[in-house]
Amino acid sequence: MKKKLHNPINRRAFLSATAATLAVPAIAQTQNSIEFENEISSEIRRNISSFRSLDWRPYFSNLRNGAVLVDITSRALHYWSEDQRVYKLYPSSIPISEELTRRGRTSVTRKVDGPSWRPTPSMKRRNPEWPDFVGPGPDNPLGTHALYLSWTYYRIHGTHDTRKIGRKSSNGCIGLYNEHIQELFAMTKVGTQVLLI
Repeated sequence: MKKKLHNPINRRAFLSATAATLAVPAIAQTQNSIEFENEISSEIRRNISSFRSLDWRPYFSNLRNGAVLVDITSRALHYWSEDQRVYKLYPSSIPISEELTRRGRTSVTRKVDGPSWRPTPSMKRRNPEWPDFVGPGPDNPLGTHALYLSWTYYRIHGTHDTRKIGRKSSNGCIGLYNEHIQELFAMTKVGTQVLLI
């Protein structure tokens, strides 16, 4: 007499239970995605919709030495070359609060490849545990390149922490992805006009 190896009812029950178990993460993932999309604030949606190309004329009288416009509201940096052949639009980080935000006209006064960083006196007061100095490298908050502005302590710089881009995350500076600041660094010069609005 042959021994029966498989019970069809048990096999079907096993396959059904396995399929149901495997489907749970997919269902949960879909539900989590829907909940996440619903959590996106209207502010973020507004920022995304305002991230668009702009014409330089409402902001600058000319493009001598090129021009950089930083739009704090849309968290975007715009660049126009002097000859009008190059236009770039980059997502940026912005200051964490209105008190740290500076608006107005300035210019690039110095360009540094591999900048070092020292916290400002006010940063040190707010964060006494921060180091007094950080040299160039992966721990440097200024990333790989920095454009120093005529305003003391203000820079347009890179960041190694890519989570900061598109957010209110700086102590006053404007941050870009390292690959974007490297590109902007190559196009700008000392004297490039900068306007923060």
